[in-house]
Amino acid sequence: MSVNELIAHDKGLDNTLDLLKEGYLFIKNRTDQYQSDLFETHLLGQKVICMTGEEAAKVFYDPERFQRNGAAPKRVQKTLFGKNGIQTMDGEAHIHRKNLFKSLTTPLHQKKLAELVLERWQASVDKWEGTKKVVLFDEAKEILCRAVCQWAGVPLPESEVKDRAEDFGAMIDAFGAVGPRHWKGRRARNRAEDWIKGIIENVRDGKIKAEEGSALYAMAFHRELDGSQMNTQMAAVELINILRPIVAISTYITFAALALHEHPECKEKLISDDNNYFEMFVQEVRRFYPFTPFLGARVRKNFIWNEYEFNDGILVLLDIYGTNHDPCIWKNPNEFHPERFKEWKGSLFDFIPQGGGDPAKTHRCPGEGITIEIMKTSLNFLINRIEFEVPEQDSSYSLVRIPTFPESGFVMTNIKRKIQTIDK
Repeated sequence: MSVNELIAHDKGLDNTLDLLKEGYLFIKNRTDQYQSDLFETHLLGQKVICMTGEEAAKVFYDPERFQRNGAAPKRVQKTLFGKNGIQTMDGEAHIHRKNLFKSLTTPLHQKKLAELVLERWQASVDKWEGTKKVVLFDEAKEILCRAVCQWAGVPLPESEVKDRAEDFGAMIDAFGAVGPRHWKGRRARNRAEDWIKGIIENVRDGKIKAEEGSALYAMAFHRELDGSQMNTQMAAVELINILRPIVAISTYITFAALALHEHPECKEKLISDDNNYFEMFVQEVRRFYPFTPFLGARVRKNFIWNEYEFNDGILVLLDIYGTNHDPCIWKNPNEFHPERFKEWKGSLFDFIPQGGGDPAKTHRCPGEGITIEIMKTSLNFLINRIEFEVPEQDSSYSLVRIPTFPESGFVMTNIKRKIQTIDK
């Protein structure tokens, strides 16, 4: 008997329908059932290894063992990532491209973008005060779209904001979708790439002046390892890979508002911000609520881990949601408890809402700091800049739907600007 025959195997010839039925819990359900950190299954006609936990994350983010080239399905590249984007690269080429993204996500950039987001939130209040109800999820997408395009130097007429924000949202929504949602995401991707390609071409032709240091300038004039300029298509894909993830933070902001509503005991702690409570609250939102379900990579070379032989080329999925809810890592993982982050040591592999490992060397998202700062700024706005009521609504969210968000989008009514504000 081979070592691999000792490992748990899913029943059936293909388990894709089970994945669609179980969503975020597909991997976790099985690791719990099999009492194992990994198991074999078959998805979309191929053998797949699924694994979870801190030790699994350490292995998964070892570039000597895994590569991203060939891991992202074409359907995901045609909606979420863009064809041949940074998420599909490895080795020196990946590090070189990653350095470009890192240069645009420094603490200074984080601060500037968060300030622009706050300005946009505050500018929306006048309109909201005369509105019967506001759906936070929808508003957040437009506010983040305006702010990130202004920060990046991308021209965005006010008349186009809603459509551009919806296109970015459709790309994100298509990640785990089949049928109409997937096709909507593909159409949105095509429109966005055509739009950004035209802007890149105008920058290179001198018809649009891009400010040096902006994301638009950086992508338009980036040089590859061989010294060549990125082609227009690739430059557009990577600029969208800066813009789209910022709009995706609208999901986290909506979950943060839901957490605030469902856990009112947290509000006073946030107002006083004792022991950096804003940071803890935001991190707990990112841990507790579903965002990324899992991530994929392919085995670079044969190796054995956990008594299992990983063969070259096999697709492996790391359970992001399950690792963030792993009782071996987190005490009472299904309870919302921001104080758990008071003692958190900042491990690179136990808390992985946007990937694991060193962001300078692995595929962990370099924009994680931006996500945290925008969430803190938005939360501060909701607590200290406005007051509102939360009417009865369906605020549930499905763990089957990938990606997911509160069903109602979080409805707010009777919104008023606070006369006295507290800056955080």
